[in-house]
Amino acid sequence: MPLPQKNTEIISDLKLWNQLIADDKAAFSALFEKYLNPLVNYGKTLMPSHEKVKDCVQDVFVDIWLYRHSLSDEVVVKAYLFSSVRKRIARLYERDRIFRQTTPLEDLEFSLKFSIEHSMINDETLDLEVRQLNQLLNTLPPRQKETLYLRYHQGLSLEQIAEVLEINHQSVKNLLHRAILHLRKEWKGSISLLLIGGYLAL
Repeated sequence: MPLPQKNTEIISDLKLWNQLIADDKAAFSALFEKYLNPLVNYGKTLMPSHEKVKDCVQDVFVDIWLYRHSLSDEVVVKAYLFSSVRKRIARLYERDRIFRQTTPLEDLEFSLKFSIEHSMINDETLDLEVRQLNQLLNTLPPRQKETLYLRYHQGLSLEQIAEVLEINHQSVKNLLHRAILHLRKEWKGSISLLLIGGYLAL
């Protein structure tokens, strides 16, 4: 199971972030290249149009560069970027009248279908169980799936997930607890649920 974001990664990102604030274009490019694909992949779970999602991600980075001198020099860069992309997509939905102007961000529906990697199981006899476990994961409500994705696939801490989803820490804990409780209650197979976090993948 991947651990939450490593300190070395946080330090590296923060160093690039502060260099960016100090007008370093190379640092800006490094962050853009590092996070473009993860942010696009996340954005596609909220909006099906690849091009629109990519435009949203690029717009986020354009704003970061334009307003770099007003940015805080103490942020968790990964959480900030994911949160910014989520907000940008929500505004695009509002502009296109897919949602009403009053629609809150939490109504964005997370649409990723989890898929446990067959190659990571290495046992053909477990193929049926893998399919059944995938089905069980995908019966979870969108909000619980998104929380699992951010926690186990992106390695964000509970505090960082709360920032991305704009909810409090306790709400994140509740979402994870309900998701895991449901999986433990419904799962009858032999694959340990302790391994699920390490197998969640796009």
